Amino acid sequence: MPEPVKPPGLRRGDVIRVLSLASPVDESRLEQGCQELERLGYAVAADRTSVLAQEGFFAGSPQSRRAALRSALGERTSRAIFCSRGGYGSTYLLDDLGHIPPEPKILCGFSDITSLHIFLWKTARWATLYGPMVASGLAGGADALGGYDTLSLQHALTETGRPWSVDLCGESLSPGEAEGVLVGGCLTLVETTLGTPWEPDTSGAILILEDRDMKPYQVDRALMHLKQAGKFHRAAGVILGEFPGGDAQPGAETVRDVARRILGALGLPLVWGAAIGHTSRPMLTLPLGVRARLSTIEGTALEILEPAVA
Repeated sequence: MPEPVKPPGLRRGDVIRVLSLASPVDESRLEQGCQELERLGYAVAADRTSVLAQEGFFAGSPQSRRAALRSALGERTSRAIFCSRGGYGSTYLLDDLGHIPPEPKILCGFSDITSLHIFLWKTARWATLYGPMVASGLAGGADALGGYDTLSLQHALTETGRPWSVDLCGESLSPGEAEGVLVGGCLTLVETTLGTPWEPDTSGAILILEDRDMKPYQVDRALMHLKQAGKFHRAAGVILGEFPGGDAQPGAETVRDVARRILGALGLPLVWGAAIGHTSRPMLTLPLGVRARLSTIEGTALEILEPAVA
């Protein structure tokens, strides 16, 4: 794969711009998350009018959200963009987003923000962070249930030299080792890229897939769609999240069973239940667009072989 374009790493006092790019955000949780960023040593910039906007099930019109994103991508005062929450609506921003600045900055978010991660990777080769959002993760606190994992977030934001490792806190469904570029995110949003200009190339990639509130048959359908579209062909490995809310009927296949049946037969290193994205455990931050080594032989370890920031 082409080399990633990496944003500058963060230092204490740097400004983080907070944006609402999908669904409306709860004001109290937004405030808690902003306070947590400040506790970590960063300055927070948030236009409360736009961040707290609501238009139906969107955080403002597509035009207003696209304009906020364009402004944040191009402004020189901030060094990173943290999304307030996910939900739905990021795909609206990709049409007519326009020129992507050549100078990248950190983008951190998960869930619906997957669309933006994939778009920036495919069109501009930006390395981005699949990690906590202001009201979804940061608001829950450091290393707390419903919060975020401190070490992986700080490594992703600041480490510019040495490789670093992550315990995925998952289960190995297929043992092995593989190296590749980390690609993916929320399963539903990865699937919706198929047939678009920003459909990701997963050849040689370690594919991250997670979601919530999907029944086993829905996960089966999505995985089969990706398989038939060739997204697992020549992939290096797969990391799956917990898929909370996907409870099966007694005696029926679970989401884990479905994943093992469809993906286990591929012979790739396969992790189930990693603490990524939609998780009740402290959420890990994984850099997208950079090389990593996945091992599922003894435990489920991911070594980030190159920094996500410069």
